Amino acid sequence: MRLPWFRSKTRLPAGDGYAHGNQVLIELRNVVKNYKTAAGDYTALKGITFHVDRGEFVAVVGKSGSGKSTLINMITGIDRPSTGEVLIGDTAVHTLNEGEIAVWRGKHVGVVFQFFQLLPTLTVLENVLLPMDFCNTFPGRQRKERALHLLDQVGMVEHGHKLPTAISGGQQQRVAIARALANDPAIVVADEPTGNLDSRTADSVFHLFETLVGEGKTILMVTHDATLAQRASRAVTITDGEIAADTRRLATESFSVPFSEPIHVGAPQAAVSPHGSTTADLRAEATLQTEPVA
Repeated sequence: MRLPWFRSKTRLPAGDGYAHGNQVLIELRNVVKNYKTAAGDYTALKGITFHVDRGEFVAVVGKSGSGKSTLINMITGIDRPSTGEVLIGDTAVHTLNEGEIAVWRGKHVGVVFQFFQLLPTLTVLENVLLPMDFCNTFPGRQRKERALHLLDQVGMVEHGHKLPTAISGGQQQRVAIARALANDPAIVVADEPTGNLDSRTADSVFHLFETLVGEGKTILMVTHDATLAQRASRAVTITDGEIAADTRRLATESFSVPFSEPIHVGAPQAAVSPHGSTTADLRAEATLQTEPVA
């Protein structure tokens, strides 16, 4: 089975579009999500219309129960809307069955969880190899080389032989990010990725996301941290199942990587070796402007 996906890595020309008429990479159209509970029907999303273009770094902010995680679940295909459309590239995700969604998500969306979700009986290296083995996205002989390359880029290649319980929480999150990138997805979705990390480690993880955006990835990050949200290129606030604010940064920042060299998540490098070099933090102050929500 071949699912439709992206036609190119470049922005679509004016007047062009994807197969279902969407002009941007991610488009939700009037999405409603209802749940039946013991207390009665509950509406988690109330007619959400939402767009994300390729290469954006979007922070989704909201209190517990606001609907932010439900919104992310619509985009990843973990859940499906009661009504409305979810269009990702050329794929109408809301029309796929469970088997098709699993194949689509495995190849095209990398998910980073708050609690890492590394398999405890597999080594760090084996955890990164697993998505490639399941989806068969790379020739077998290239998978280990690619996994080592990704671990090197997040500063974890020297820990590849260890079990997850033998490394720190911050290190586990770096491994989880490497795993999310294993199949070279265009979209990375992170659900509270810094929620269980100290501030210094959280900042390092955020730097890594910034660099991935610089490499062309599209990132959606759910967070309670207003400070981190302001550092994303865009912050969307969800309140009671609706978009209450959509804030964009006018100026661009210079990104840096605290772990190692610039990250290249495509083809592996010719050689993989640990190193300890870092780059200086060149982040510039940015001006924020809040756009009215229709």
